[in-house]
Amino acid sequence: MTSENTHPLFLPVILLGGVLFGFGLGLSQMARPEVVLDFLQFEDFGLLFVMGGAAAVTAVVFTVGVRLHRGAPLTGRPYERREKSFDRNVLVGGTVFGVGWGLSGICPGAAYASLGVGNVPILWAIGGMFVGEYVQGYLRAALSERDAAAPTTAD
Repeated sequence: MTSENTHPLFLPVILLGGVLFGFGLGLSQMARPEVVLDFLQFEDFGLLFVMGGAAAVTAVVFTVGVRLHRGAPLTGRPYERREKSFDRNVLVGGTVFGVGWGLSGICPGAAYASLGVGNVPILWAIGGMFVGEYVQGYLRAALSERDAAAPTTAD
């Protein structure tokens, strides 16, 4: 996972970031599905401020980070904007993500944080995420094989 030129603090910083992220989700109540569902049903807009604050902090950090450093601090890789086309996979993936979020009341990252605050029934949603990931991988492989086996018309 790490290479010889990766900073030795790379993995500890990732772990610390994950712990802080999980703590923030718990503190902001985003790890409670009922709070998220209230937000999605336009009954409680508190999470809007949480998400807006997170977006503002991210925007500032990335804007300042790009100007202060020529590359990412722990990897040295240059910051570059990746252009991703909007295609069927993005549309289907976003739809499945949104439906799953609406049904379970929680996004994948917050589901794991929800375990940390004692929400054991969330294991059903996490199990559903794993089943969905398996099905997606199976279908993608099957479609790739089908496309590879399809005859092409060449002149």
